[in-house]
Amino acid sequence: MIPTYLLSLPLHAVTEVYGEEGLRQRFALEIARFDEAARAKLDRALTLAARLHRDDRRVREPYLNHLLRVAIRIICYYRVYDVDVIVAALLHDAVEDHPEALAGGQPADPTEAALRVLARDFGPRVADLVRSVTNPAYDPDRDRDEQYREHVAESLSRDPWARVIKVSDFTDNGVGVIHTTGSKIHRAATKYRPLVPILRDLVVRPDTPLDDEAKQHILDQFDLAERRFAAILQS
Repeated sequence: MIPTYLLSLPLHAVTEVYGEEGLRQRFALEIARFDEAARAKLDRALTLAARLHRDDRRVREPYLNHLLRVAIRIICYYRVYDVDVIVAALLHDAVEDHPEALAGGQPADPTEAALRVLARDFGPRVADLVRSVTNPAYDPDRDRDEQYREHVAESLSRDPWARVIKVSDFTDNGVGVIHTTGSKIHRAATKYRPLVPILRDLVVRPDTPLDDEAKQHILDQFDLAERRFAAILQS
């Protein structure tokens, strides 16, 4: 039996104390509200994410922990119960990080082939959401972080639901930056701090599909992330 008190804990506390298994249990508790068909789709997405990222690490933890937190945050803090959005949250790095494994073989265009697989297995809307949060190939002659910010601003301007996924992803990376170690912590702060005003503007737009309470929660999290970025960069 899954202990229901996991629902009361901050996500990084679940991670630190209970690890991947605790996050999996928390996810199971969060999706218990959905019908059987929706839970089956979410379980398939989690199984795929676990397979694709099974060898990936995120500093001190399995990469799957990050994906679980991004999905759980959307449900419990943003109160979004759109199954396609949660599926896309679980798979938001699948195409960017493992296109060949997702597509199977060595297709000429791995990104497009991987997106077609997602459209086939989870529906075209899931594939479109993942496309919106997947970074393109960057021009090696231009600053990579600048191109990243340009991509985020452009793709999320036209896709309000993708904003929900990206904001949860950013919150996990930004507020969670204190869980990063070594030289990566300064690199993360340098990369993510300039993105805060861009995301702040996107969140408050009327077409962002979140209620006012969720938006304020996100803005408060951005404030916390900015304070942490500043402290890191000033040290």
